[in-house]
Amino acid sequence: MNPRIRRLGIAFVVLYVLLFVQLNRVQFFGAERLQEDVNNTRGLIREFGRPRGSIVTADGVVLARSVPYDGSVDFVRQYPEGDLYAHIVGYQSLNVAATGLERVYNDELAGTPVGQQLVSFGDLFADRDTTAMLRLSIRHDVQTAARNALGDRRGSVVALDPRTGELIAMWTYPSFDPNRLADPDGSAANAAYSELRSDPDDPLLAKAYREIFFPGSTFKLVTAAAGIESGLIDATAPVFAAGEAYDPIPSGLPIRNFGGSTCGGDLVEILRVSCNTAFAEMGAEWVGPAGMVDAAESFGFNTAPGIDLPSPATSRFPVEFGNRLADVDFYRGIDEARDLARPNGSVSIHEDSARLAQTAIGQNDVAATPLQMALVAAAIANGGLVMTPHVVAELVAADGSLYETIESEISRIAMRTSTANTLAEAMRVVASEGTARNLLVDGLDIGGKTGTAQLGTDPPNSHAWIVGFAGRAGEDPSLAFAVIVEAQEGASEQTGGRVAAPIARSVIEAFFGVS
Repeated sequence: MNPRIRRLGIAFVVLYVLLFVQLNRVQFFGAERLQEDVNNTRGLIREFGRPRGSIVTADGVVLARSVPYDGSVDFVRQYPEGDLYAHIVGYQSLNVAATGLERVYNDELAGTPVGQQLVSFGDLFADRDTTAMLRLSIRHDVQTAARNALGDRRGSVVALDPRTGELIAMWTYPSFDPNRLADPDGSAANAAYSELRSDPDDPLLAKAYREIFFPGSTFKLVTAAAGIESGLIDATAPVFAAGEAYDPIPSGLPIRNFGGSTCGGDLVEILRVSCNTAFAEMGAEWVGPAGMVDAAESFGFNTAPGIDLPSPATSRFPVEFGNRLADVDFYRGIDEARDLARPNGSVSIHEDSARLAQTAIGQNDVAATPLQMALVAAAIANGGLVMTPHVVAELVAADGSLYETIESEISRIAMRTSTANTLAEAMRVVASEGTARNLLVDGLDIGGKTGTAQLGTDPPNSHAWIVGFAGRAGEDPSLAFAVIVEAQEGASEQTGGRVAAPIARSVIEAFFGVS
C-alpha cells in the first residue's frame, strides 16, 4: 500500500476516534453543564409554554401559576403577587435561564420525574396531570409585614422557625416584577431584563441569601459562643475591665467603643451595651485564632448554606492570622490592677492578632448574609442546633395527594446546649434592658442583638442590623430573624436598635398575631 495513503487512512481513523470521544464527552459527561449554561436557550424554548404546577404559600396564596394563552405558546406563567416573592419563586422566561424555585424544582413543576408519572400501575395506560404544586413554608401575612415595615429602604428581612429551618419570610428591597420577564413576547422580556440588569441597585439579586455584608456587632454573639465554649468565660466571669479603647497586640490602631464611651463587665453586661473593647480582647487574647475560626465555621461561616434556592452566598470569616509569636503573658503579664482572671499563656498571639480583634467585633474581613445571621440567632434559640434552611414544605399532586414532604434536617451543631442557653438569657437582657428594647412585644419571650457596621464613608454611613428570636411565654422560641437596613446615615451603636428593631417587631407581631 502506498505509504501516503496508509498515513492518510491512519489520520482519518485517529480523527474519527477523537470525534467519537468528543461527541460522547459532550453528550454524556457534559450534558448537565450544557443544560445549565445560561446561553443555552434550547431547553428554555422546549419548557416554555407547557403547563406547570402552581406555587403557593403556607396560607394558600398563589404565587405562580400557568394560564392558557392565545398566542405563540399554549400557556404562560403568571406571578399574581408581583415583586413580593420574586427572589424566592423566581421566574420562567423564554430568553434567560429560570431562577428561584422555578429553576430548582423545574422538573417537579413540569411533572417529568418518574416518581410523579408512575404513581400506580394504572398510570401506564392513563393520561394524568403529573405536575406538582409546591406548598411553601412562607406565610403571606408575615412576608407582607416584612415588606411594609422595610418600605423603600434598601435592605433585607429573614424570618424562620429555629426548630425546623422553615423560612417564614424572606424579603429584599429593591425587588422586581417577574411577570415582565415571563412575557412570551421575547423582545419585551429582553428589554425588561436589560433594564433590570443595568439598575445600579441590582433588583434581580436576592440579597437576603445571595449577598454578604459586614455584620457589625451582631457577630459578637459568635465571639461570645467561642468564649463560653473555650471554658474560660461564662455569664458572670471574668469581669472585663472598663475602658474606652483596646490596644491590640503585637501592634495596631486602638479599637474604640462607639462615641468614645467607656464600658466593661461580665458577659451579660458587655453584650447588653455591645462593648467593643471587651469583645476585641475576648477574641484576640482569650479565644485565639483557632477558637474563633472553629466557632464561626460551626455556625456556618465559610460554607454555603444548604438552602433549596440557587446560588446562595458563602458567609466569610478569615482563617489565616500569621505565624505564632508568643503567649499573652509575654505581652501583658499579670495585671492585678485590672482584676482579670487572664488565661496567661493559654492563648498564642499571632502576627495578625490585631486583625483577629477586629474580626471579633464583626469588622475587617468578616461578612455574612442576612440568612446566615438569622441562622446564628436560630442556633441560640434552638439549643445550639442549626437546622437546614428551606422554603418548600410539600410537593402536592394535581389531585391533592402528597408527592413528598420536606423533612427537617440538622445542618450542624454550633455549640453546646448550655452555651446556647447562656447566650439566649443574655439576649433577653439585651432586649429588655439594652440596645434592642425596640423589639419588645407584650406577652412574648424575646431576645435580640443589635449591630452597626460602619462603612468607612465620609460622611459616615453604616448598615443597621438586628438579629434575635421570639416565642410565647413558657414555650420554646418559634421565630428567629435577621434584619439589615443598608447604608444608614451616621454610625451610632444605637442605629440597629433605632432603625432595624422596629422592622423586626412588625414581623414578630404578624407572626404571632399580636400588636
